[in-house]
Amino acid sequence: VQLQASGGGLVQAGDSLRLSCAASGRTFSSHTMGWFRQAPGKEREFVATIRWGTTRAYYADSVKGRFTISRDSAKNTMYLQMNSLKPEDTALYYCAKSIRGSLYSKEEFHYWGQGTLVTVSS
Repeated sequence: VQLQASGGGLVQAGDSLRLSCAASGRTFSSHTMGWFRQAPGKEREFVATIRWGTTRAYYADSVKGRFTISRDSAKNTMYLQMNSLKPEDTALYYCAKSIRGSLYSKEEFHYWGQGTLVTVSS
């Protein structure tokens, strides 16, 4: 399984970005895929996850109402629409996949993309 994240960039506070994560291999309905982020000097943290079969989504409190996770099963691709970006959203964003259907813990995600950098200026 390979995950390829893209879509990061430099934006101003209040702007929007959409991240994409293309996955190789099959993604089954029991799997979950998600986004985590890591800011400089901080630990990698949960942002959002989506159950591949039901599309039910889960969000960190810090992004709830601003970010939307979605997926296109035909393209085996996951997205993260980020609106109303804030400087504190600046981080390297990673996409990940859990074959056990995990939701929040990064230790339970088995496959990781290379990360895409999001920088939000004030």
